[in-house]
Amino acid sequence: MQILGLNKTTLLDYPEHVAATIFTGGCNFKCPFCHNGDLVLNPGSVTPYTEEEIFAFLRKRQGVIDGICVTGGEPSLQKDLARFLYFVKELGYLVKLDTNGYKPDVIRLLQEANLIDYVAMDIKSSKEHYQTVSGLPSLDIIPIEESVSYLMENHLPYEFRTTVVKELHNEEDIYAIGEWIHDCPHYFLQSYKETENVIIGGFHAYKKEKLEQFISILNTYNIYTSLRGVD
Repeated sequence: MQILGLNKTTLLDYPEHVAATIFTGGCNFKCPFCHNGDLVLNPGSVTPYTEEEIFAFLRKRQGVIDGICVTGGEPSLQKDLARFLYFVKELGYLVKLDTNGYKPDVIRLLQEANLIDYVAMDIKSSKEHYQTVSGLPSLDIIPIEESVSYLMENHLPYEFRTTVVKELHNEEDIYAIGEWIHDCPHYFLQSYKETENVIIGGFHAYKKEKLEQFISILNTYNIYTSLRGVD
């Protein structure tokens, strides 16, 4: 498996757990505001970790961390993901999968094999604007809808999340997302932050007050919503 990054300890990436985060390379989306641009556009330029290095680290950290987060890039594109997670689970770790949801069959396979314990799926935007925000003008949204429906059937703990960008998201998008994922128990609005690794720079974040207005809208759809990345 192509592993291009390791954050050895995080208290933020896996709710209520101490975890390590593993970054995979490559993505089938090209979201212009993505802050892991090197992993998406130039994975070959990043020095990879070997699986042996990762498992040696995980063996040393048994009893210290609870689990791992597998993020990217887009982990569901990794052909060896299930095999890799099998050995992670053999070490007794919980596994959180971060995904854009474009591979519902992978989510289903991993869940049915008891290889994942939590899924965090990005909701990029309203269905109407998904192609623009994902950076793919010809994107077929049906797989995204399938993943949303599958997770909302409560096969395992999950959350949805949206990185809110002032130039890409408006109030109409928030209403549309509310209609789409109504009754979702865990939805997070993440405030955009500019970094040097953003695929296309120059975007801006909404002020906290505006994000709180968005939360009020979502609450009308019985969606439990919180803010992340807001001072």
